[in-house]
Amino acid sequence: MVGGGIAGIAAAVALARTGCQVTLLEQRRRLGGRATSFVDAASDEVLDNCQHVALGCCTRYLELCGLLGVQDRFDWYESQYWVHAPPGIRASTSIIRPGWLPAPFHHAGSFAMAGFLSIEDKLAIAAAIRELLVIDRRDWQGRTFAAFLTATAQTESAIRKFWEPVIVSACNLSCERVCAAPAMQVFQEGLLQSAQGCRIGIPRVAMVDLYAQVESILESTGGEVRFGCAASSIQPREVRLASGAVLRADGVIAAVPLERAALLVRNEAGEPDPRFDSVAAIIERSPILGIHIEFDAPVLPVPHAVLVDCPTQWVFAKDDRGAKLHAVISAAEALVDRDATEILDLVEADLRRCFARTMRNATRVRGRVIKERRATFAATVAMERWRRGLVQEPHAVILAGDYTNTGWPATMEGAARSGFGAAETALLRRC
Repeated sequence: MVGGGIAGIAAAVALARTGCQVTLLEQRRRLGGRATSFVDAASDEVLDNCQHVALGCCTRYLELCGLLGVQDRFDWYESQYWVHAPPGIRASTSIIRPGWLPAPFHHAGSFAMAGFLSIEDKLAIAAAIRELLVIDRRDWQGRTFAAFLTATAQTESAIRKFWEPVIVSACNLSCERVCAAPAMQVFQEGLLQSAQGCRIGIPRVAMVDLYAQVESILESTGGEVRFGCAASSIQPREVRLASGAVLRADGVIAAVPLERAALLVRNEAGEPDPRFDSVAAIIERSPILGIHIEFDAPVLPVPHAVLVDCPTQWVFAKDDRGAKLHAVISAAEALVDRDATEILDLVEADLRRCFARTMRNATRVRGRVIKERRATFAATVAMERWRRGLVQEPHAVILAGDYTNTGWPATMEGAARSGFGAAETALLRRC
């Protein structure tokens, strides 16, 4: 197993549970890939690269958490807090949560009461939701989600205040750029299928702590995790390391980022894997900013909030007081090159606009900006077309990663599904 991100962990643990002896190679000194943590040198705190959350619909990711014994390390919320603060007007909070109606109408009551949307916005959104209930998203593989919004006559306000925040948070890409199919999947499987599917699970521990049992699980069947091991080439039955060592196995799974897989994965003859022939021309990356910011007084009166019409999209309380926060800006192309101080000032300005009362006497005491420039692949129409053609070829290196043909955007759920699928492929080949 090459790569210790979510996909690699899922595949390795699934195989170990069947008795396989798995050697997991990770070039860094910690597991988790892009969903991990680090020690901040300035504060000596363990900080997550970015705030990751699970949804109730993330069934395979939650299955992985169960195998790791960490499902109880999440706080679960049924309510979403949407805070809207138009210029010159006092901020208002709309709470979107399931009501007594069955799915897919479970949000109808709170949605009808949402103050940040006009009646025209709500009617337009309701019409689009009706379409999403019956539409076959495969028919939209060649079009963007913006095309769907145009086809359903969405208002500019509905797009800006509702569709864009949801899609950018879930897909890390704007409605104008994201392929319609994975964006539709977010609504069809995440928000509309069941009331439980849209529950938000926020880890109460550092992300890296969720992987604490991986080593012992692999060791229980004679396997191991080797940190600091970088691969120089990956073939169906062997891995060559940058150190010059060669490891041989019954099978190899490559759970490394797409660009590295394209460079490292080879066929049995040692030639580049043809599955990656065209990907270099279409692969794009979308950045995310994770902003850790702390104040000397409580400022966030709710556990988490969507900031409507603000550059800062989500903010999460990281302590019981609501003084230590983690803000997230997805699809951050316009901001990722800015100075960290400027980004912190921007986030603070958004917080002061949305939480004027609690922020009145609060002073920022600490801040840290994490720039994930290559956070996710961009799920464009071209990328989704390539993903649909990506299969597990017989006798080839088994591929795992959120970029594979999961149907999901670049998420922990997509990575977990890919990892479990790769493990199933490896077991079938073994038989």
